[in-house]
Amino acid sequence: DIDGLGEKIIDKLVESGRVRSVADLYYLTEKDLVPLERMAEKSVSNILAAIDASRRPTLDRLIYALGIRHVGEHVAKVLARAFGSVERLRAAGEDELTRVPEIGPQIARSIRGFFGQKANTAVLKRLAAGGVRWTAPSKADGSGPLEGKTVVLTGALQTLTREEAGRLVGEAGGRASSSVSAKTDYVVAGADPGSKYEKAKKLGIAILTETEFMKLLGKR
Repeated sequence: DIDGLGEKIIDKLVESGRVRSVADLYYLTEKDLVPLERMAEKSVSNILAAIDASRRPTLDRLIYALGIRHVGEHVAKVLARAFGSVERLRAAGEDELTRVPEIGPQIARSIRGFFGQKANTAVLKRLAAGGVRWTAPSKADGSGPLEGKTVVLTGALQTLTREEAGRLVGEAGGRASSSVSAKTDYVVAGADPGSKYEKAKKLGIAILTETEFMKLLGKR
């Protein structure tokens, strides 16, 4: 989520050797960026400011950004709530990991494999040395009106992007899913909702408007 740092710029940084791992982003200077094609002074300043602003991610966003196989955004939130720090997660064995709800043997093996590689440990140390400090989840994180609920978002919402709505679901304790099934608790429908809306109706799943969704979260 670093504004201005799109795929084309990342490709150039990697090709030039300036970035070999995610940690290298936090050591970039104006001299590194200016030589890149079509990089004006203002855009360079904006990118450096955006990189600096990303030095304080939430713990779940940091875990997700590490690129651990099978650890998506939802699983990263589960791990952040269960362990509270990268250090505790890194020290956890497979048995401890699988005792966490939603963490099965495959995910546990993947996590242990990731932290068992020296190169990944080096990246974490370099991130810390580069000033990256995660924010621990609050005590209330993961609890709320959607605790344990699965929510599907469909159609165009008026006041929220899909990503923003998904984050609100997570903050309220729920899980944002991309597909409707019998296990879905709510479908939030915007304009032109399509097949997900129709399937939800057939399954008798509660369908919420954006306004109803926000009221459920206590936002309006």
